[in-house]
Amino acid sequence: MSRDLDAPEVGAYRSAVIRKIKMRVLPFLVVLYIMAFIDRANVGYAALEMNADLGITKAQFGLAAGLFSIGYFLFEVPSNMLMRKVGARKWIARILFSWGAVAVLTGFVHDFTQLAIARTVLGIAEAGFFPCVLLYLTLWFPERERARVVAQFMIALPVATLIAGPLSGMILDHVHWFGVESWRWVFILEGIPAVMLGFVTLFVLVDGPHKAKWLTRDEADWLTETIEAENRAKAAAHGQVSFLRSLAGIRTLSLSFIYYSKSVAIYVLAFFTPSIISGLGDRLSNTSVGFITALPYAAAAIFMVWWARHSDRGGERRWHVGIPLLVAAAGLVSMVFVQDSLWFSVILLVVITVAVYATYGPFWALPSLFLTGPAAAVGLASINSLANLGGFVGPFGFGALETATGGIYWGLSIVAAMLILAAGLVTRLRFVREAEAKARELAATDARELSEVDGVRVS
Repeated sequence: MSRDLDAPEVGAYRSAVIRKIKMRVLPFLVVLYIMAFIDRANVGYAALEMNADLGITKAQFGLAAGLFSIGYFLFEVPSNMLMRKVGARKWIARILFSWGAVAVLTGFVHDFTQLAIARTVLGIAEAGFFPCVLLYLTLWFPERERARVVAQFMIALPVATLIAGPLSGMILDHVHWFGVESWRWVFILEGIPAVMLGFVTLFVLVDGPHKAKWLTRDEADWLTETIEAENRAKAAAHGQVSFLRSLAGIRTLSLSFIYYSKSVAIYVLAFFTPSIISGLGDRLSNTSVGFITALPYAAAAIFMVWWARHSDRGGERRWHVGIPLLVAAAGLVSMVFVQDSLWFSVILLVVITVAVYATYGPFWALPSLFLTGPAAAVGLASINSLANLGGFVGPFGFGALETATGGIYWGLSIVAAMLILAAGLVTRLRFVREAEAKARELAATDARELSEVDGVRVS
């Protein structure tokens, strides 16, 4: 049966549909990304025992850990383009099967070369997962929801580290089954769930609103029409973006550098924080290191969602990215002055981690201001793949500097300088300012039209 809704009820109807989609789509995607980041970053915890067993230096560890990003970079764009052809459900399931298997096999490496190969293949296996999910979310959520939806999805990153620290520490301290070294069990036990979730994905995900049995026909129609109208408006405002411009145009490259700088900081924190904490306290067990390392990520998980909601409310993105980058840079530089204090160092790590993670939601709202359709598939993957080269340069360069200088502080200072450059760039980009202004104009127009609505037919 159909009925008429007045303007306030239209707003309530829209909110109810978005809430329903969030509850159905986001929790499962968050679980998948938690597993992805655990399997990507657990090498930092395994290194507490693994490096000595394999006889590898800090520089070699940094190289091996960072090679993940090389494989990821090479296969990111092709993976996202294939998802558009194959469909999100099957392609994301394939990615889970692949990376879970490689993660488990990493537990059987016996030297630096095998570790380096395993990390490279892990990057190839996981390539495309993150931009595939970003593209998938654009099928389900209108523009004004994007920053907070991305932040709610990416809460998986701090939550993953919150889980991975204590879990990996306990495995290192307590799991020595069948005479196998505990660091090997870190990879094996944390890789198996990804394979299992690959099977679950085939039954949980659907490829779009009209295939979702849990949406009514009217709800699916409204959502599809809303997103298509936004895409037409963006195309009219910014033109159709060609393959080459979406792959490596000035806009893509500018956003890639900003995200690259953030990625350097993220991966240095992920791979080296356990070693930094361990070095500050001689009597800390691996379990204690894991729990202390988790503290910054607990704070980040809370703040990043609030910061993204704040960005969505004002329709402002540039400063919501730039300010946290500057705060993180200041925190990294300040680490030099508290190097002898465990707890002051932990406090600064909390500030740095919270600030870096706060950028995720506002940043990933930027590309969707002007990229739609096939250009979005290519552009999102290109930005992510180019930027994630920071996952190679950061750990490798940081490890090499630590080996050369005997300390971590030159490496932290260089990361801080990159964050300052990125903050300056994001706040000055002309096309971002123009896109923000256009998005606010469209939102204001939509609000005026909503206030003038006499009624809407829904079933």
